[in-house]
Amino acid sequence: MNESFELTELVAAATGGDEAAWRSLVARFTPLVASVAHGFRMRGPDFDDVAQTVWLRLLEHLGRLQEPKALPMWIITTCRNECLRQIKAGKRTQPFDPAAEGTVFADDAHPDEHLLCAERHQALLAGLAELPEHQRQLLLLLIEDPPLPYAEIGHRLGIPVGSIGPTRARALQRLRNCPQITAWRESPPGDGEKGERS
Repeated sequence: MNESFELTELVAAATGGDEAAWRSLVARFTPLVASVAHGFRMRGPDFDDVAQTVWLRLLEHLGRLQEPKALPMWIITTCRNECLRQIKAGKRTQPFDPAAEGTVFADDAHPDEHLLCAERHQALLAGLAELPEHQRQLLLLLIEDPPLPYAEIGHRLGIPVGSIGPTRARALQRLRNCPQITAWRESPPGDGEKGERS
């Protein structure tokens, strides 16, 4: 309810040099950065590099952020761009092995498959950014790999284990109804076909 107000205050304090506010921002949005980076299969040192760059960019741009409520989407976009940059840099420096497991050839999939997957991922991230903080944090913890026990999730969020299921259901319903997800589901699949995506 007052989460956007709280975020506004936090951003203002961090912009003014309050280290505790800055640490709070980083702690609050680290699961969001992890979710985006893990979607690009960034793990270990690669993930650390991406996260460090995201926080550095945020530190540089925080004072220019006109609408604090836009911060989650800014973080998603910045993290996504940094992941793509790292992937491109890696392709330039890593040898290509056509026999390697998991190699994708052009005829293995429909040409639009990767594009549709990226669109879906972007819509999901945009939808997550619109959720209230406690719902977003819960969904991100529920998709941790390896999975976290409910007791650990409850402890991290400071909520009873029994409320995890109902909160998850409300968060998913809200996510399904958010404009970004609705627009993605109702838009044509790519070549002019009509119809809702499943």
